[in-house]
Formats: sequence, C-alpha cells, structure tokens
Amino acid sequence: MRLALLTDLHANREAVEACLAHAERQHIDQYAFTGDFVGYGADPAWVVRTVMAYVARGAVAVQGNHDYAVTRPPSARMHAEAREVIAWTGGQLDAEQLAFLAALPLIQRHGHACFVHASAHAPERWEYVTGIAEAERSIRASGSRIVFSGHVHAPALYRRADDGRMGRHVPQAGEAVPLQPQHQYLVLPGAVGQPRDQNNAACYAVFDDAAREIQYFRVPYDHGVAARKVIAAGLPIVFAMRLVEGI
Repeated sequence: MRLALLTDLHANREAVEACLAHAERQHIDQYAFTGDFVGYGADPAWVVRTVMAYVARGAVAVQGNHDYAVTRPPSARMHAEAREVIAWTGGQLDAEQLAFLAALPLIQRHGHACFVHASAHAPERWEYVTGIAEAERSIRASGSRIVFSGHVHAPALYRRADDGRMGRHVPQAGEAVPLQPQHQYLVLPGAVGQPRDQNNAACYAVFDDAAREIQYFRVPYDHGVAARKVIAAGLPIVFAMRLVEGI
C-alpha cells in the first residue's frame, strides 16, 4: 500500500490542490491528514470540505491544535495573530464543518502505524517534536512501529533502533529513505500549507509499506496567489509573508 501523508494544510487551497494533484500521479492507495486544516490561510471552508470528502472515502484524519481551537473558546496559549485568524475562521465554516473538526480524534492507530498531529505522548499538550528527546518520547508512547505526525512545519525523520539508540535524518526533496523492519520511526512530512524551513514549496510524503520506504516531496505552487488572498481577507500580513518566504 502507498500512503500519502499530508499535514498542516492551514487553509491554503493553492498548496493543497498542488499536493493532491502531485499525489494522484504517485499511484496512491490511501491518504492520511494529520491535522491543522485551518488557521493562517484564507480558504478554510474549501480545505475542510476537501478533507471531509477524502475521509468519506476512507482517509485517516486527526485533529490539530488549530482545528481544536476553532471549535472552542479562545485560548491564551495562542499568540494574538493566530487567535485573530481562528476567530475569523470560525465565521467562515458552516455547522457541519465545525462539527467535523470538533469530532476528529487526537490520535489514531491502524495496524503498526500511529497518526497524531503533535506528540503521541499526551497529544492534547501539542508538544513540538523538534529533537531526539521529544521524538523518542512520542515513539515510545505510540506503541507502534511507525508514527506519522506534523505540527513542526519542516520535514524530518527520526529512528529508534532495536537497541534503543536514536537517530535523526533531514530528508531531501524526492529522496526515498529505506526503513528497516526491526526499527521504529517517526515521520514528519513537513507542512503543506505553511512550510517554515526557508523553502516556500509545499511538503508532503509517501509511505510505501511493501517497499519499506518513505519518500519526501516538495511541490511548488502559486504562493503569491495564496499570500494575496490572506491580505485580501484582512488577515495579519505576517501570514502572507511566511508563504512567500517559507519561514
């Protein structure tokens, strides 16, 4: 089975369309969306509706912190600009879309795989997996051979060897990384809708369980259009600049 992994879509229609079109050419059997479908971008209704359609056809989806926030009272944990977008987003979604986001699970396990937006260790705390210690904590808590997550907005791959040693790999675009069956892995595909690794091309990954490999992709898209839509919607200009600069 070939599984397309998309995370942190962040209401960016142009990036989502580009990644889904690219994935359709990769002979994908299944899709997984690991959270943050809203926030930052100007097309939350279109993105949520698209994810809902994929879920109706059997895709996996879990809740991200922005999806959680838009269905609940404002949280002081979010910075002011993000809260402003969340408040605006709530007015863009209909009741069915809000109910869909509210009902999403924080974590799903299927076979040897675990799907979670942040860390499998206390996923409701939205911990960022930015290093070896956080990755090991998530892998151990998952009870799974492979963990697929997001939240970090940059691609990475962590390995926990059968002797307990941890390792980290920064994948390159188009690189297919072989996975050893005796090890455990944590896969961060990078963000579809708001990359933050000095590269404004959208990110996603494909896991092939038969070939035992993960392949990372960068997909250029019209980030200028997406940025102008953010500005036209009256949202904080910083989120438009991030799309252009990839930070």
